[in-house]
Amino acid sequence: MLDDTVTSICYFNGTWGTGEVPLMTSATNAAWLANAVFDGARAFEGVAPDLDLHCARSIRSAEGLLMKPPVTAARVLELAREGIAMFPADAALYIRPMFWAETGLVAVDPDSTQFAIVIHKSPLPDPLRGFSLCLSPYRRCSPEQAPTHAKAACLYPMAGLAIADAKRRGFDNAVMCDPIGNVAELTAQNVMIVKDGVVHTPVPNGTFLNGITRQRVIGLLRGGGIEVRERTIRPAELHEADEIFSTGNHGKVVPCVRYDGRVLEAGPVYRKARELYWAFAHASAAQPAATR
Repeated sequence: MLDDTVTSICYFNGTWGTGEVPLMTSATNAAWLANAVFDGARAFEGVAPDLDLHCARSIRSAEGLLMKPPVTAARVLELAREGIAMFPADAALYIRPMFWAETGLVAVDPDSTQFAIVIHKSPLPDPLRGFSLCLSPYRRCSPEQAPTHAKAACLYPMAGLAIADAKRRGFDNAVMCDPIGNVAELTAQNVMIVKDGVVHTPVPNGTFLNGITRQRVIGLLRGGGIEVRERTIRPAELHEADEIFSTGNHGKVVPCVRYDGRVLEAGPVYRKARELYWAFAHASAAQPAATR
């Protein structure tokens, strides 16, 4: 067990280190050409829901940027569990496997792919507080413009610009549209709106990741008797929604309490989604991965 003062650990080059572990040099391809991918998973309340799926997606993301991962998804999962076990059982943690190219001039050298996994303490957002939301002037890219099929680090500066703009305008987060102006997602979360008891969420069209938590929540809601429609959503529909909430790894299921100038509540469908997800998370801890 780690000392209580340790907030972060990192596995790199075969060993675990504590604190901030140097990973790159001035010559590293990823440091100046952005050939890097990551994934994020969560451990909280003694559970780590869908950890296996996040580890597997990290491998797919690396391969999607033409890297050659030096470890398997099973090994990433093994290391993640090993690292989680070093913290107190009820710790709220963020688990981040990473792959990046060490060499290559513009195009990566696949055989130079490096791997690390970082695990650090990170409290879950307060669901009672929720978040405020506005429409961003920044948009998601099409698949021909960026590696949208991967959880690539190079996609996040645009999200950073969008959230910085939202904060300057007095909001916590922002809705980003796709290249033709339909709702895509939030800056780092998927979005769901509720109208007359039906959940509507943007259909995956290649401009944003079809999130693991998103997919899980859709399945849980449908299994709980709530209709979910994946379809094209126009920004104007956000002004008419009864509820808006986000799904994503960092906060899992969190309500929007203000969109633009309109106050919203953490409504019954959001509460049901969160209740179902938490029940799944704790039930899945007792099941082998193959049954989930």
